[in-house]
Amino acid sequence: MSIFSSILDKLGIKKPAAPAAPATPAKPMPTGPTPGAYYQPGQNAPTPAAIPVVDVVSKLNGLAQRNPLKLNWKESIVDLLVLLGLGHSEKDLEDLATELNCPASELSTSFKRNMWLHKTVLQKIAENGGNIPRELLNK
Repeated sequence: MSIFSSILDKLGIKKPAAPAAPATPAKPMPTGPTPGAYYQPGQNAPTPAAIPVVDVVSKLNGLAQRNPLKLNWKESIVDLLVLLGLGHSEKDLEDLATELNCPASELSTSFKRNMWLHKTVLQKIAENGGNIPRELLNK
């Protein structure tokens, strides 16, 4: 399991299943864009699965309140990982940066990498149904 998948799992966020592909194509692929050419008459296009919203803020705030350490998940990727009981070593952070395709320019120092990781992880949590406040996403 990837590190980011572990983060989602610990937060109770389940990635939506990919829609099932039809067993046989309804019509051959047209040579140009033809509206409705991929579906038989009366057949609706598949709709993307709704992503249920998970109250990440309450979960993380609750974990932080019960933790004897003064952890600030809103500003620190390390604190976020500690709250979730996940690895937070230098190697873990490097692996997470690689997994999330951290740009080389953000890898020049651990501070820059960690700032990028924190922002990116929060954005990806929000993309997967976590209720991350806008002010945390715009830091």
